[in-house]
Amino acid sequence: MKYVTRRNANVDRIACPWLIKRFVDPRAEFLYVERNDVMRVAQADSAIPYDVPNVELGHVAGRCSFESILLKHDLKDPALQLLGRIVHGADVPEDISIEPEAAGLRAIAHGFATVYGDADHEKLSLETPMYDALYAWCLNRVKF
Repeated sequence: MKYVTRRNANVDRIACPWLIKRFVDPRAEFLYVERNDVMRVAQADSAIPYDVPNVELGHVAGRCSFESILLKHDLKDPALQLLGRIVHGADVPEDISIEPEAAGLRAIAHGFATVYGDADHEKLSLETPMYDALYAWCLNRVKF
């Protein structure tokens, strides 16, 4: 399946592909396009839009896109739920204190965005091990 979102990704637009590839569809493809092209590309390429306004896998009912994907795919793993709260806090500035790790994730994700700009697939590749490590951290945290 293909997914499409806005280019120049940081927190949610990198975390969502990690979640999808690890827990939903390991063969998923991700397209990063201009903001105004997302819905056109979604229709033309039969891609699922995410992290844009007015879509199912976006910011809906107080959730960030990562949390919307968790809900859509019924991913109830407590470590993924915790990771969702961390991503939410990192992505939604007014909720930065929701989990202690959120501020660090926000800083790191925005640092990658600053260094790599529009090289979204490179950011995804480089940040994937970070999300693997953060998920491992969450697994250990929910054990206690």
